[in-house]
Amino acid sequence: MGELFWRFSVNEMFFFLDFNNRKIRLTDERLHHIETDHLELIGQGEKISEVLAHPDIVVQSRTDNEVELFYKFFQKTPVTSKYLCVAVKTTKDSFILTTYFTDTIKKGKILWTKT
Repeated sequence: MGELFWRFSVNEMFFFLDFNNRKIRLTDERLHHIETDHLELIGQGEKISEVLAHPDIVVQSRTDNEVELFYKFFQKTPVTSKYLCVAVKTTKDSFILTTYFTDTIKKGKILWTKT
């Protein structure tokens, strides 16, 4: 399972490591967005960590080349069997844009797949 790192500063910020050992941050603002717009994701930090550390597939967004969509299928979720998608803006300071459960993987350039 992926590592979950915590850092405390003026605002609490969470850090995850992805399968390439890149540090990915999750700000309070993005966490608030996720938990407000996707209530089923409240308390799903371990699943987010697992998706980033052990994805089934990573796809480049068709609308933004700097966004990578990490997918992992879970048999058991708050909303039945689904993929969890974690959208990451990949820059020098990579961060999670959003995350959501879905039935399908978006089309785009496949960057990595589990073998």
